[in-house]
Amino acid sequence: MTTSLLQRLTLEQAAVDEFLVLLNQEADAMTQGRFMELPHLAEHKSKLADRIAILRRHRENEQMTLGFGADRSGAEAATAAGGPVLQTAWSQLQASAAQAHERNHANGVMIHTHLDFTRQAINFLKSAGRPLYGPDGSHSSGTASGNRLAMG
Repeated sequence: MTTSLLQRLTLEQAAVDEFLVLLNQEADAMTQGRFMELPHLAEHKSKLADRIAILRRHRENEQMTLGFGADRSGAEAATAAGGPVLQTAWSQLQASAAQAHERNHANGVMIHTHLDFTRQAINFLKSAGRPLYGPDGSHSSGTASGNRLAMG
């Protein structure tokens, strides 16, 4: 077993697990309507995705140093040659990466659903041909009480 490759897999696994936590926080923020949290989460996700890519490249370089390819089949061959501990670490990393991919896709669907709803609401308001509020801040709809947004 190659200790260095195991360390690389362990670091990559930890980063993917952290990414999964962020994805779950993102999903929770959307389902709870806490949209103000999304920019911070997106920034953190982006930085973590960059870190995962760097860790993957380090693992791939380690695989090449050991005489295996840098691709997935090289990782499978390297971990198989390294024994059951490496094979388990690789399998766990693959399972977590698949889970992160699925969660990220589901979050993307939620984001697009929210965007579509917002676009439809804006288009509905525009289609009336009248602004929702008048220049003085009063509600311009015929059914409203004429309350102003702000008194100045």
